[in-house]
Amino acid sequence: MNVIADLCVVPIGVGVSVSKYIAECERVLKRAGLEPHLHGYGTNIEGEWDTVFAAIKECHEAIHGMGAPRISTTIKLGTRTDRPQTIQDKITSVETKLAEDG
Repeated sequence: MNVIADLCVVPIGVGVSVSKYIAECERVLKRAGLEPHLHGYGTNIEGEWDTVFAAIKECHEAIHGMGAPRISTTIKLGTRTDRPQTIQDKITSVETKLAEDG
């Protein structure tokens, strides 16, 4: 089953800046064959359910391996069975409607 997920990983106990940890998670997602879409407060991911969730687990393992004693993660996800849909499909749908505003 294909899933679109919004992932927000927050290392705790590592200081104020967490960008090096997030960069490592992005590397993990790419190595898993996914195409992560980084945004200001997380990452959008699309792919096969098992691949996405295995990569999220690997993100946790990598960040703990970098010395983060705790990680708080928020995941929002959606699946569809009526038709295929990508992240770009969702964005394009909204942009089309906005363009109609003139």
